Amino acid sequence: MPSRKHEGKAAAAEGARRATGGAAERGRWTSRRKTEVVLRILRGEDLESLSRELNVTAARLAAWRDEFLAAGQSGLKSRAVDHRDDEIRRLKTKIGELTMDLEVYDMVVERYESVTGIKPPFPDRRSKR
Repeated sequence: MPSRKHEGKAAAAEGARRATGGAAERGRWTSRRKTEVVLRILRGEDLESLSRELNVTAARLAAWRDEFLAAGQSGLKSRAVDHRDDEIRRLKTKIGELTMDLEVYDMVVERYESVTGIKPPFPDRRSKR
């Protein structure tokens, strides 16, 4: 049979779980729940009182707020999607593939020269820069 002390702790834990939507027991906050808390902070609710209410440190709440604002700022910096983006991405991929092919070609030519001592019968196409 549980003692009164144990029953009191269980009741307190149940109260914390209800107040935080279960987060106190799980120890994990969903992004949706964090967003709700951050919006409460941004609307002017006191950080310290929220900290006590939710049983989360004020430092953690402030970190969530800062992360939220930083992500929002980067979202505002992004440009609108351009219909040419897919073509640019495809061409960059092709340039990367061709660059790798040329690097392999250079390695083969160097290996040929070092093994045979003969320069291949085609012009040196390496950049003069």
